[in-house]
Amino acid sequence: MTDLPPELRDLIASGPMAHLSTINADGSPQVTVIWIGVDGGDLVSGHMSRHVKLRNIERDPRVVLSFDAPRKPGVFLNPYAVLRARATVQPSEDAWDLLNRLAKTYISPDAEFPGEKTPGYLVRYSVERIGGVGPWAPTAH
Repeated sequence: MTDLPPELRDLIASGPMAHLSTINADGSPQVTVIWIGVDGGDLVSGHMSRHVKLRNIERDPRVVLSFDAPRKPGVFLNPYAVLRARATVQPSEDAWDLLNRLAKTYISPDAEFPGEKTPGYLVRYSVERIGGVGPWAPTAH
């Protein structure tokens, strides 16, 4: 697993929507937009239903997460991050709690997650490689 640089942790904590790419059973890509958070050294997302993305991860744990940094006017190539990771799906009583915590970043500080508080799934992403443009990206040789 690759440690997340502080600048990348800060970017994730600021609440950019993450693009999660998984692999469908036929080998084609599947992309969805998710909320993402940091838990210890891992990235984590919460899900209340077992949608295609979760079934894809259970079959093939290789995923890519990408997100943009906030736009800066006049910048030719805005910073962004691309993370290659291995994901694991865990049934959990804590999925709603994670989504409720993330709602305070993604919706508003006083928001409550609107879904019913039922068991769901946590997905943990163990980052293997960090790329993109920004202080978190390795320098080219």
